[in-house]
Amino acid sequence: MSTHNSDDVAQVYDLMLSTEHRANPPTNVYARRNALPGLTLEDAMSSTTTSTATPPRQAFEALLEDVKVSKAEFNHLIMDYLVSHGYPLAAQKFAAEANMQTVPDVDLITQRVEIREAIHSGDIQSAIERINELNPQLLDQDSALHFALLRLQLVELIRKATATDNGDITPALNFATTHLAPRAPTNPEFLADLERTMALLIFPAENLTPPLAEILQPSLRQEVAKRVNEALLRSNGERAKATLYDLISHRAWAHQKAQQMRKDSLPDHIDLGLDHTQNAGKSASQNGSMAREGSVDAMATSWDGQP
Repeated sequence: MSTHNSDDVAQVYDLMLSTEHRANPPTNVYARRNALPGLTLEDAMSSTTTSTATPPRQAFEALLEDVKVSKAEFNHLIMDYLVSHGYPLAAQKFAAEANMQTVPDVDLITQRVEIREAIHSGDIQSAIERINELNPQLLDQDSALHFALLRLQLVELIRKATATDNGDITPALNFATTHLAPRAPTNPEFLADLERTMALLIFPAENLTPPLAEILQPSLRQEVAKRVNEALLRSNGERAKATLYDLISHRAWAHQKAQQMRKDSLPDHIDLGLDHTQNAGKSASQNGSMAREGSVDAMATSWDGQP
């Protein structure tokens, strides 16, 4: 059977043991793995010597305990989540309690939250105006995002017009003609989205097919608001998505790959501490203050099979 060199072991460390960014893992992780140059992949993935009194200990679990992540790194991870998801008061308080040198821009976070809330409530015109005030070039540079907002504004006009039997659809028709029709031919996806949206004026709400009925669901508002938030973060030189999501995704992917390599040496499941039934009470109390600032989104615990 072939063996693997220390570089292979290093890869296992990067995938399974580091809780910091994979692109910039803490130096103590490298120090630990480089201290074991003769360790093969089989050694790293197998158990230590067995005993009838003590069950064999998983090698990676022993190594995991040796990885020391600094409090500053954890603080950065938490702050990154609070900033990207729009919790200005929590971010400000956390920065003060953690004695962090970098203080979050509360005003900027608050503006993003206000834009998100405007989209969630269906006030798309107000959201567009706020975006232009915050970053006048954003929508000009991102035509897909601009079209998504305009299309959502059309959806809201159609929703209002079709709410009653004698609703006036003229505002929706005028808006589509003025703002969407000139843009639709520039992109096949734009044209398809506009055609589906205009179909809402033809068919009664109770007879809509599932793809058309989905346009009127709150999920469309949420998706557009998410795209706007990510675009605003990128335009400000920040990450579009909290690092925590990437870490969970990478960890799940690494566990899957490790099981495929040596399925007999790893447990079928390793608890991440995200079980909602076990932590429901604790999560409710911790998320109370966040809920007052905005909706608390569920933590993503699944992955698409790729890091």
